[in-house]
Amino acid sequence: MKTDIASHLQFFVLLARHGNLAAAARELDLTPPAATKRLAQLEARLGVRLVNRTTRSISLTVEGETYLHHAARILAEIHEMEDAVSSSRSVPRGLLRVNATLGFGRTTIAPLVSEFAKQYPHVEVQLDVTDRPIDLVESGVDLAIRFGSLPDKRLNARRIMTNRRFLCASPRYLERHGTPTSPADLSHHQCILHRQNDDAYGVWRLMHGEHVEVVKVRGMLSSNDGDIVLGWALDGHGILIRSEWDLSRYLESGRLRIVLPEYVQPLADLFVYYPHKRNQSARARAFIDFLVERFGNSGASASAALT
Repeated sequence: MKTDIASHLQFFVLLARHGNLAAAARELDLTPPAATKRLAQLEARLGVRLVNRTTRSISLTVEGETYLHHAARILAEIHEMEDAVSSSRSVPRGLLRVNATLGFGRTTIAPLVSEFAKQYPHVEVQLDVTDRPIDLVESGVDLAIRFGSLPDKRLNARRIMTNRRFLCASPRYLERHGTPTSPADLSHHQCILHRQNDDAYGVWRLMHGEHVEVVKVRGMLSSNDGDIVLGWALDGHGILIRSEWDLSRYLESGRLRIVLPEYVQPLADLFVYYPHKRNQSARARAFIDFLVERFGNSGASASAALT
């Protein structure tokens, strides 16, 4: 009976995360009819409708939102209990759910997961990449890797790498249009805009010591993808703000130059976030320590390229 309840909880959390029955069925190795039947049994046992169904997706009812909230919490407590009981085991093992941003997760975190898996073969890693931050508490994800801070007081965080942000442009662009000598000069330049989450569009906050200048910039090119805007800067289309993690190799090769080096943007440090837990699992601790070690070495290389 207890296993049955835990199975129902896990099924519903996956259903809410994926937003459709077919995806949840695939992850649980069920047929779509079996997943439909399981949902119907769950709703019949509770006596309420948990989801509103369409032909392609589902949305949670008010009762479904309540069930999800408690289901995620109960599953987290079950995992915490199991980790506490098995903490004496020296070898990390079990399921670790990790979330990262789409591009960074694909190009950087995925290869690191591959390396981690060779070192810890008893840990099963599920890596999800998403465009926007997710709710770790509701989704059941163990760790989220993000640049910058997340406004969620329910989370703990550990800094993996310090990461400054600079204005940059290609030598070709600067030869054609000149090099700005003050933030005010940016209004006369083409600026490449990176649309990120809820950041104010076309507004750059430049810091010089304790002084902050807010500059409204304009440009003909913008995108919500960091690799795309970086490529446009390399092609000579304008001035861009990027972090030292992205810039180091291009600054070293001379394909980009820092503009207004005395002015920087707010830090874009890399953090790993996790829900508050009294007893963090051995596998989560191992993965976090692994990231700190790897990015510590990479961060030192990136900083060297900027000096």
